[in-house]
Amino acid sequence: MTEMVYGGVPVRDVEPILPKWWRTVDKITLTCVLGLMGIGMLLGLAASPPLAEKNGFPYFHYVLRQGVFVGGAMVTMIIVSMLSPREIRRLAVLGFFMAFVALLLLPVFGTDYGKGAVRWYSLGFAALQPSEFLKPVYVVVMAWLFAASQEINGPPGKSWSIFLTLIIVGALVMQPDFGQACLILFGWGVMYFVAGAPMTLLVAMAGFVCIGGFIAYNASEHFARRIDGFLTADVDPTTQLGYATNAIREGGFFGVGVGEGQVKWSLPDAHTDFIIAVAAEEYGLVLVLCIIALYATIVARSLLRLMRERDPFIRLAGTGLVALFGIQAMINLGVAVRLLPAKGMTLPFVSYGGSSLIAGGIAVGMLLALTRSRAQGEFGDILRGHIR
Repeated sequence: MTEMVYGGVPVRDVEPILPKWWRTVDKITLTCVLGLMGIGMLLGLAASPPLAEKNGFPYFHYVLRQGVFVGGAMVTMIIVSMLSPREIRRLAVLGFFMAFVALLLLPVFGTDYGKGAVRWYSLGFAALQPSEFLKPVYVVVMAWLFAASQEINGPPGKSWSIFLTLIIVGALVMQPDFGQACLILFGWGVMYFVAGAPMTLLVAMAGFVCIGGFIAYNASEHFARRIDGFLTADVDPTTQLGYATNAIREGGFFGVGVGEGQVKWSLPDAHTDFIIAVAAEEYGLVLVLCIIALYATIVARSLLRLMRERDPFIRLAGTGLVALFGIQAMINLGVAVRLLPAKGMTLPFVSYGGSSLIAGGIAVGMLLALTRSRAQGEFGDILRGHIR
């Protein structure tokens, strides 16, 4: 009788946030990411002591820093993965504005650390690379623009996305950072393809990339040197690619033994860009295949869960995030075995680097948040008319 007079009491979701998160999160993807972090710490123990000795630091200086970065990335990933899609979008908009401004101000306040490319801000105790933090928030913002443009009387999101992408790519090329510029273009192209881009536009974009590569080859000595080194028939054994190729060959199936590898004493970037060479030399093909399997599992699991999503924003953002994650790992591995020219790109969650690890934690946290189980019908049910 009381309910008839005053109405029923609204039912609210009172399930605690942690149990709800654990029930809905993709545990297999989460386990794979934690496995990559553990492998990164293991390889850091092997690859970073020579660098610490060279720079006059304690033997495990970089290992301890890596542990702090891994812990920060893990906490960041879990916290971000608890957010709702709307909160992810809001976080991305704020983060995009901050990272975009930081990227544009790099020529004024940034430093190159003697590497010939102004990509970092020196914070004294660490270095900050804005492009690493820009990638995940860029993907979410572009997905929001694409999704909004599909609504009736929606904004011209696709045109805005092209405009912003060209500005970001131009800023990255000016550093120069052609690897990150290619990643941004790839992520934009994947999301535009999923959103229903015409083939003529995709072909035109491919032509634009080829023309840009030709111009960069003739205008940048740094870019041309890397392309020439990749195309040459013989690999100089004293170059980074030469050391990495020899280390992979020496490792064989089971490696030369823990701590017995020599490439870490020769490669200046053994703990970052060429960490897979250390893994192949000391632990062999077995560990390399395990690493590849972990990356493949994360990509496949995420795409399968996204196929069931009905919200276009979630589908586009999740697809863009997992595409960037997978292609970055593929590029790093491809460079080490000379399938691709050197790009200066880290291996996600395995390579040393605070910006890479924390930004990776944000990206995968967003991916886990977007692929959490939600009460909804299957996407195919909409096509069959089962959802009303």
